[in-house]
Amino acid sequence: MATTLELWFDPLCPWAWMTSRWALEVAKVRDVEVAFHVMSLAVLNEGRELDEGYRALMDRSWGGARVALAVQQQYPEKLADFYTALGTRIHPGGEPNSRATHEAALAEVGLPVELAAAGDTDANDEALRAEQVAVTAAVGDEVGTPVIRVNGMSLFGPVISPAPKGEDAGRLWDGFVNVCSYPGFFELKRTRTVDPIFD
Repeated sequence: MATTLELWFDPLCPWAWMTSRWALEVAKVRDVEVAFHVMSLAVLNEGRELDEGYRALMDRSWGGARVALAVQQQYPEKLADFYTALGTRIHPGGEPNSRATHEAALAEVGLPVELAAAGDTDANDEALRAEQVAVTAAVGDEVGTPVIRVNGMSLFGPVISPAPKGEDAGRLWDGFVNVCSYPGFFELKRTRTVDPIFD
C-alpha cells in the first residue's frame, strides 16, 4: 500500500517549490503518492513586525495562494498540475505572481481562467486562514513552507537545493521517513549556503 506524502505550499515560496519537485521525484522511485495542499505565508505573518522588503513580499503572495485555494476547493484533482504550471512560471521562469501568470497557468492545465479572479479578492480569505490554522496546529507557528506530513507526523522541510533526482531522491525520502517515525524529533538545521537551484 502506497505511503501518502502530503505537502503544504505557498506558491510564492521557492523553497517549497524545490521540495515539491523532490516529492514528485520520490513518487517515481518509491511507493509514494503525493498530495498537495495550500497554505499561506501572508496569513502566517499577519500581525507580525516584518522588515519592509519581506512585508512587500507577503503582500504580493496573497494572489497566488488565493487562486491555488480556489483550484483546491473546486478542482482538487488538478491542484498538483496547477501548482507545477504556476511554479514553473514563477520560479525558474521568473514571472511575477500576478493575474496574467495565474491565468496562463490555469489555461495550461485546462482550468477556467476565471478562477484567477479569486486572487483579486479577500472574499475567501477565511478559508485560507483555516488552512493555515490546520498547518500551524500540526507544526507550530515558528516555521513556514514547505510542511510535509507522513504517517501522521508533520514537519517543516526539507529545505533543499537542488532537488535530488532518481535514487538520490529516494534515499533522502527514506531518511525523512525514519526521522518522522520518532515522535520526539523536532529539528535539524544548518545555515543555507546556496539559493534555490532550478534545473
